[in-house]
Amino acid sequence: MPETKSNSLSTLALHKFKKNFWGVLSFCFIAVCAIVAIFAYVLAPDNSQNANQMHLSIHSKPPGFSVEMLTIPSQEVANQPFLDRLFFGEKNTDTEIPIEQYSIENGALKIAPYSEGEIKGVSKEIKLAVFPGTMTPEEIIDQFIQTQTFILGTDKYGRDLLSRMLVGIRISFSIGFIAVLISLLLGISLGAVAGYFGGKIDALIMWLINVTWSIPTLLLVIAITLALGKGFWQVFIAVGLTMWVEVARVVRGQVLSVKQMQYVTAARALGFTNLRIIIKHILPNSLAPVIVISAANFAGAILIESGLSFLGIGAQPPMPSWGAMIKDHYSYIILGKAYLAVIPGLAIMSLVMAFMLIGNALRDALDVKG
Repeated sequence: MPETKSNSLSTLALHKFKKNFWGVLSFCFIAVCAIVAIFAYVLAPDNSQNANQMHLSIHSKPPGFSVEMLTIPSQEVANQPFLDRLFFGEKNTDTEIPIEQYSIENGALKIAPYSEGEIKGVSKEIKLAVFPGTMTPEEIIDQFIQTQTFILGTDKYGRDLLSRMLVGIRISFSIGFIAVLISLLLGISLGAVAGYFGGKIDALIMWLINVTWSIPTLLLVIAITLALGKGFWQVFIAVGLTMWVEVARVVRGQVLSVKQMQYVTAARALGFTNLRIIIKHILPNSLAPVIVISAANFAGAILIESGLSFLGIGAQPPMPSWGAMIKDHYSYIILGKAYLAVIPGLAIMSLVMAFMLIGNALRDALDVKG
């Protein structure tokens, strides 16, 4: 017998989505970014917490810059669980010093710290006793002096820009996910109630939607952020509380049309409760436009968070944020080191574009008339 093809709307939508080159490419890019966000500290060259190892002597170096790095081990032993190191970085108490020259003389390691120009740094002597006692001088040099390459260069504090970028992607993904989740919970709930019950309840919710929508988004986010205080979670809540109105309006419109269908009338005749009718019968047939809006809201949340971080009221230092990186380095654009601001700017642009493209692909795939 010939194989029977499924004609369900979800299957047809999936086939249409797979044929959209930009949609599939954007999905793959977002999936890679999600993996990077989860395992950022595994991939980052600087796996210290917030990738915050500073080396002021090598600040603002171009991509590909290399230097010999001396690591002086700390006497403190940090008992940090494996999962804590994996997801939140290593509590690194070792001291790293960029050096130009080194030699071992009279039982001490003599180093010349890295310096720019003709002025040479003052030589320092480090006793070999600070290193593990059983190691020979050659083993100390092999293990604790390594050539370190900064693939994307260093920022104005001498931190590895690549590591900051990798860890900073977590902020963008987190703000998008949590803000969209809050907007969906509020928007779907209020929109469904307004559309299903109508009357004074609908009028009250629509008044609330119109008032919220009349306030500029960034201004409302700033007000909520200042009310809740500066910080990581406060920004998430603030952005989520400003993005629910569009979801609510779309869900309300969908519910108004779907509740007139015969299967909803049949459900009422069978004595089903209003809550069951809304959840089991109306919402599943109303969520296609909401999925598309969620992709656009994800992109919008990333842009809003970047703007807040640029203004200094987003994620607070030393937590890496792409918007904060642009804020720290936008003045370098006219100083011949534009890459310090361009690299995080391109990252924001590419991630936002990926979500917008996948939103367009979902819109086309879920368009049953097409």
